[in-house]
Amino acid sequence: MNKIMMTVAFMLVMVTSVLAQDKPVETETNQKRNEIDKKIYQLALRYNDLAVARTKLFELIERNPTNITYPETLTSLYFEAGQYTSAAVSALDILEMNDKSLVALEVAANSLEQLGALDKALPNFERHYLLTNNLFSLYKTAYMQYSLNRQDEALNSINMLVKAPKASEEKVGFPKADNTTQEVTLKAAALNLKGMVYMYQKNKAEAIAALNQALEVQPDFELAIENLKEANKL
Repeated sequence: MNKIMMTVAFMLVMVTSVLAQDKPVETETNQKRNEIDKKIYQLALRYNDLAVARTKLFELIERNPTNITYPETLTSLYFEAGQYTSAAVSALDILEMNDKSLVALEVAANSLEQLGALDKALPNFERHYLLTNNLFSLYKTAYMQYSLNRQDEALNSINMLVKAPKASEEKVGFPKADNTTQEVTLKAAALNLKGMVYMYQKNKAEAIAALNQALEVQPDFELAIENLKEANKL
């Protein structure tokens, strides 16, 4: 979850910088209104007044219906505030206008996951990975497939992730028993998930092999250690 929030925060910074460089609109009056609204929006963010920030975004959206930057910023604000239903609906609306919006794909995927709509989250994670080669999105794709009992698809996604060179460098957070977060490499996370798939399939030998591989990559991986204990009981 921390990784998601960091990603959205980064998106907000990037989108805000784009807002400041918006193209001139057709009339001088609208251009002046846009400039005023953007200044108020940025000031509202500075003061953490999200209600005012959203109001100004709605006005910018109404005045500039073809500029996708404004709805992308709005959906990111919803997600950052934990308003997952609003974030999901607004992101899906954006995807109807532009199915290649990376902001909307990421927000839709993560918001729908938070709402428990895994079957709807999955295609957004899949498409985000296809457009970006983002390994975290590939990991989430594999996890969604596992959760939806699409085990063969999950194993295929996991194997793709394990083979990716950067999977040994990029990390993802897992909760620990003491309520802290442990950062592990995506390769270790993928191998742990592979073990979970085999545990679900009651394949003890393959589960133990995959979990031992995960621990070879990261010996202190707490979740993999616990899963290995469970696998040995099969």
